[in-house]
Amino acid sequence: MNVVLASSNAGKLKELDAVMSSLGVTLCAQGQLGISDADETAITFVENALIKARHAAASSNLPAIADDSGLVVAALGGAPGVLSARYAGLPSDSAANNRKLVGALNGVTNRRAYFFCCLVFLRDAEDPAPLIASATWSGCIVDQPVGDLGFGYDPHFLVDGLDQTAAQLPPSIKNRISHRGKAAALLVDEIRSVLDEMHRT
Repeated sequence: MNVVLASSNAGKLKELDAVMSSLGVTLCAQGQLGISDADETAITFVENALIKARHAAASSNLPAIADDSGLVVAALGGAPGVLSARYAGLPSDSAANNRKLVGALNGVTNRRAYFFCCLVFLRDAEDPAPLIASATWSGCIVDQPVGDLGFGYDPHFLVDGLDQTAAQLPPSIKNRISHRGKAAALLVDEIRSVLDEMHRT
């Protein structure tokens, strides 16, 4: 089954493709189909994910998967939140986002944070019953970046229970324990149930 991923982020495509392949799903990034990014105008992750999925499905005439995810920092009142990718402004720039994050936490002792991911699957652009899965990943923010794997805020996110940042984790581990990996596993189970039901009818 061909499915469009409502993102042009190569890191997200790689992470999600590793999980979705177990369903026989072939993910194609929307950018490869000439589809532009949707305007993320909502104030919640789930609403933005639905906006992106409907845009990609309508533009491609394919089923669509979209994720909206971000970093939530307690001491910053939940920021960067839904603005995580564009925290330092547009165009999106991970280095600038990280500089702004570390600067905002200068002198702050509470460094608790979590990543949140909401994934949605639409059978088509008008799907009235989207499949939705979400998960979190807890840790704390460190000033100095460590590791060269991953993307975004990963080098500054020290994972709970590990003496490593998200950028130090090999994909085989990150895909299993991260917010996106856990949400993807839940979504796979939901999609598998739908496919099984379709085969029974």
